[in-house]
Amino acid sequence: MTQLQNILLRILATFAASGLSVVGAGAIAGVPLWKAAMMAGIGGVAVVIEGLSRAFLDDGRLTNSEINDVFNGFDKKTKKPKSSGGGGGESSQVV
Repeated sequence: MTQLQNILLRILATFAASGLSVVGAGAIAGVPLWKAAMMAGIGGVAVVIEGLSRAFLDDGRLTNSEINDVFNGFDKKTKKPKSSGGGGGESSQVV
């Protein structure tokens, strides 16, 4: 798979992950399902494209490491820390 194909497929996955994450919130707020998913998907893709653009601006090329860093950074933003379930109010982060 070429680097461009990899990026495009990962952007599509980013759109899907972002869009599906707001389905419930959109229904509660009275926003049509397709609009909520579309707005969240576009927002997620915009974050990734901005990261890729910034990485490209550094030296005029994108390495696999830079691409992975951008997509991994997006994925970490979408994961929330889990509570430990103990009475201490502590939370542990997902690694």
